[in-house]
Amino acid sequence: MVFGVIVYSAVGVLLIVLGLVTWKKQKIDLLHDYHTKNVKAQDVPAYTRAMGIGQIVIGAGLCVTGILSIFVQSPVSLLALVPGLVAGSLIFHKAQMRYNGSWFS
Repeated sequence: MVFGVIVYSAVGVLLIVLGLVTWKKQKIDLLHDYHTKNVKAQDVPAYTRAMGIGQIVIGAGLCVTGILSIFVQSPVSLLALVPGLVAGSLIFHKAQMRYNGSWFS
């Protein structure tokens, strides 16, 4: 149980920090180059904002899952992870389609 709390929380905090750096410092190089090669220079601020927010949302879901797993010793604590993953993935997808033209290009 303690190990799970530490892992969920640590990975969540890491994603939140990476999301903030990606967003606030516009560090597009923290993302894979195949995600960024078609992003126009004028779209970098909006793209890094969206991708950073997506990372923060997923990280927050992980942190909430870690906290919940302290109080709920069952797979029910993972229910907080699902909305975070879904919302963050949708934010990623929308940014990719809008600024990169394709999810897989």
